[in-house]
Amino acid sequence: MGELAFLIIERVGLIILLAFILVNIRPFRRLLLESTPANLFKLALIFSAFAIVSNLLGIEIDPDNHIMRETILWHVHNGYSVANARILAVTVAGIVGGPGVGGLTGLVAGTHRMMQESWATDAWFYIVSSTLIGILSGMLYHKNRRHFVVMPPWQGFLISLMMESIQMIFVGLFSPTHLKLVHFIALPMVVISSIGTAFFLMILSLYFRQEVDTRAVQTRSVMKLAVKTLPAFRHGLQSESARQVTDLILEYTDFDAVGIGNNEKTLAFAGTGSDHHYHDMPKADVPQFAKRALQKWQTQLAYNAAQIGCHGDHCPLQAGMAIPLTLGNRVLGVLTLYFKENWQLTPVEIQTGEGLGEILATQIVLGEKERQAGLLRDAELKSLQAQISPHFFFNSINTIIAISRFDSEKARFLLRELSTFFRSNLLGANQSKIPLKQEEAHVKAYLNLEQTRFPDKYDVEFYSSVDDQVLVPPFAIQVLVENAIHHAFGNRKTGNIINIWITKSGKYLEIRVADNGEGIDQAVIGKLGKEKIASEHGSGTAMQNLNARLKGLYGDSARMQIVTGKTGTSISLLIPYAQTRQDPNLEGASI
Repeated sequence: MGELAFLIIERVGLIILLAFILVNIRPFRRLLLESTPANLFKLALIFSAFAIVSNLLGIEIDPDNHIMRETILWHVHNGYSVANARILAVTVAGIVGGPGVGGLTGLVAGTHRMMQESWATDAWFYIVSSTLIGILSGMLYHKNRRHFVVMPPWQGFLISLMMESIQMIFVGLFSPTHLKLVHFIALPMVVISSIGTAFFLMILSLYFRQEVDTRAVQTRSVMKLAVKTLPAFRHGLQSESARQVTDLILEYTDFDAVGIGNNEKTLAFAGTGSDHHYHDMPKADVPQFAKRALQKWQTQLAYNAAQIGCHGDHCPLQAGMAIPLTLGNRVLGVLTLYFKENWQLTPVEIQTGEGLGEILATQIVLGEKERQAGLLRDAELKSLQAQISPHFFFNSINTIIAISRFDSEKARFLLRELSTFFRSNLLGANQSKIPLKQEEAHVKAYLNLEQTRFPDKYDVEFYSSVDDQVLVPPFAIQVLVENAIHHAFGNRKTGNIINIWITKSGKYLEIRVADNGEGIDQAVIGKLGKEKIASEHGSGTAMQNLNARLKGLYGDSARMQIVTGKTGTSISLLIPYAQTRQDPNLEGASI
């Protein structure tokens, strides 16, 4: 048995070595990161290859339990048995890819094992047992599956013990040599294969941990960049501001070169290749993939110099991405990020680049808004935004930076929500009415950011029974929700409930926000929404602004209703439903 154990360790070690090599190949890592049906099928093929290799490296044992010395086991002699690491490959396939990948791998592994027996009828159980083991191992892990989380090696060890034991039960019940064979091979096969499974998962865990750390570092870098680049675009997208930003991106990221351009020329370029990528480069000389990004409004990826389409004969840049800077129905410019080696263009880098593009687009428009503030049609709305945006922006940035240290995926989600919030702020500032769907997205982005800052403090329920394309005043729900969050609950830390209803009530669209807070002082209830209120908690400007906009848009047929008491407050906006239909002038509205 000692010699058999040594030989099994040798085979399992080879499988682990192959796994280590495989996880360092970029295409294989993409299969692990992106669980599409096509990628899962490819994973099944890869693990099936592992299982077949395990069968071919099997150790043949004669009826008297003597070990044979074949190097490659193409065929199993009649009456002989085999010890191999096939179940290791099937178990890991299930753990990594789920029941489908595990089951398909087991089916291939069992079929090949039966083929080694020259399709002997008494070898059918290999197909059944291997397929069953693949499905079971996938189901055991599928319950706890989360992106970038691999089963701990000790759990993999226990599951592999179970799967190998199931295989031994099948061998004991259906193999011609059954109990005698199981007694000889069970202990070394079960224990060593289980240890091999644990090592396999350990290799994957190390890779995923490195991937998470990389994302966390990059997320923090992007957050720092957001703070650093905000002042640069105070006057919009210009050559000087673009140069400052390209230098900052180069400093805070791993990109080898960075460029920013508008629809006419390259405004700034920094890094490798600056001899022929230069400031104020005309559109005719701009790399082809940057032009495609501007034309198609989609990120363009390039994995070689030809795909980049650079006009330099010996350009050292071999990979990159061109990200259109868009907001609403406008293309503001294009951000180009480059690498000297194509293997550096990973999914992590692509997501980082696209997130950076969203931030820069928002900042450019923020700068343009500041420059053109005097031309805004709604001065009161601009004043309200000026009160909200900077304070909210920096609080949110600080929250995301803190979360990125331990949960990079949540930080990325919050970054997208912050982008959604400010996009809605900017788009709403130039429209008198917006689709309800857009207002809901704005409010939910705000709530996600607030609830992250104050976990478990607010319980918010959102209910809508109307078409999400009906038109409402921008910030109508936002003002009511924010008013509840900041003023309804005092110092109460838990049990704070906010309910939002959007319903059709007779001839009206009713937007109602209710809370279970402390209620509103009866001395100010008659003034709220009509005039400024002298208070240490706020001036009521937002509510006054909202009520004035309702009257300006819909006349006296629209109204605000406030009901308050010791058990909370309910504020309703009643808008004539006939005036919530799509405005043809809204199509194509831009900022």
